Amino acid sequence: MVGAATAFGLQRLGLKCLMLDEGDVAFRAARGNFGLVWVQGKGVNFPPYARWTETSASLWQELAGEIRETTGVETGYSRPGGLDLFLSEEEQTAKLERYRRLAQHSDSFRYEMLDPKALSDLLPGVGPDVVGGGYSPNDGHASPLYLLRGLHAAFLARGGTIKMDARVSAISNTRGIFTVTSPGGVFEAPKLVLAAGLGNLALAPMAGLEVPVHPLRGQILVTERMQPFLKLPIMNIRQTAEGSVLLGDSHEDAGYDSGTSAGVMRDIATRVTRQLPLLARAQVVRTWGALRIMTPDGHPIYEESQSQPGAFTAVCHSGVTLAAAHVYKWAEAVRDGVIPEELEAMNTGRFADAAH
Repeated sequence: MVGAATAFGLQRLGLKCLMLDEGDVAFRAARGNFGLVWVQGKGVNFPPYARWTETSASLWQELAGEIRETTGVETGYSRPGGLDLFLSEEEQTAKLERYRRLAQHSDSFRYEMLDPKALSDLLPGVGPDVVGGGYSPNDGHASPLYLLRGLHAAFLARGGTIKMDARVSAISNTRGIFTVTSPGGVFEAPKLVLAAGLGNLALAPMAGLEVPVHPLRGQILVTERMQPFLKLPIMNIRQTAEGSVLLGDSHEDAGYDSGTSAGVMRDIATRVTRQLPLLARAQVVRTWGALRIMTPDGHPIYEESQSQPGAFTAVCHSGVTLAAAHVYKWAEAVRDGVIPEELEAMNTGRFADAAH
């Protein structure tokens, strides 16, 4: 998702861009994404990330419109606001503190704490175990699969080129020209963007970069199609345009195992049926696991190689939320060869600073 958004952004700026894609054998976070365009909770302890997230959310309507006009693909984007439902006073208190801290980072972040009565007016059928909820109008959701399809189609429509089954095995730099070797061919370019997620662990050192990332598994349950009942997304419950309901989420240190486990699925089902009891009657038709791309502090990395200028990297676990910022802001930074002030704090130097 990060690579596709960056490639489309570069192509629409008039650059001639080639996207190398490893293929479906890769650990794609995009195909397992929940689909939230989410502001609440992002960057609580890191204001630059909070502001970057808000920037992207504010540009998402423009992105959805451009993809629709260019390709006819509907991303399913809407911004009705988003909810988090609390099953204990402790959860509610902790989230309120996060909201307050986010509001300190940005004048545009809005939130409201809802009691059970206000929740039931907004969300009929909320369970009796729910003690309250947090609502932010800044949030929305979209279809990750349609977004990925739309980004690829828009990139191609603008004249971009995609090479599939092109796992990169070597990168070299001679007099400012990068040579990239893959089974799909050997290619040369004056600029290079590494947006390979977990693959950046191996690729980044070839371009004079270090990208510390690790996998964190998440599992999702998907129900049969149901009559529309959810007007807005909940942090762990989202009804798609087709009617199916996505249920999550989990955070598991499972290495590179992208499978599923009965215990975690049971925990997800238990929580969501306490929040919305009507889901107890829904038939689960599909489950999957996928690997998030996590940095040591959970925040994105944007950086240009100091030893090999022209080589950039972009890494994050919020590929859907940040897609618009990658298309309209990050691509400009790559074109200009200048990391903007708003992204300066999101390089790997912060890890060395933290160590000291």
